[in-house]
Amino acid sequence: MVTRIYNGEDGQAHFEDLNVPAGDLETISLTPGANMTFRNSPDGSFSDWHNGPRLQYVIVLSGQMEIGIGDGTKRMFNPGDILQVEDLTGQGHTTRSVGNRITASVPLAGRPGDSAKDTTPPLSFSLFTPALPPH
Repeated sequence: MVTRIYNGEDGQAHFEDLNVPAGDLETISLTPGANMTFRNSPDGSFSDWHNGPRLQYVIVLSGQMEIGIGDGTKRMFNPGDILQVEDLTGQGHTTRSVGNRITASVPLAGRPGDSAKDTTPPLSFSLFTPALPPH
């Protein structure tokens, strides 16, 4: 599952479910020179209202991540789920860990709301769907 969290015109964060890449390969631009970050968050850890630090994918590797937005909606993200973080302004969101959570954050380039003026050509990150053996 890929879910986008973004700041709406009302200043609140909103969720949008995105299509998972349907083809065998999809290339996504990354920020040149930026690092992929791994974070280990213990069970029950909570981050009160905050904005995303940058445009990024947050990929849940283990445990679960609960994200809350201003209208009271909460969504649970499981291992393999991807959150496309775009809520860089406004109220932001909350984050809670269920279980010992490990996430990987991958910075994105040239996405909506990116205020960076970097003209360096973006790097590429490929998502692929391996062929499954016949049953």
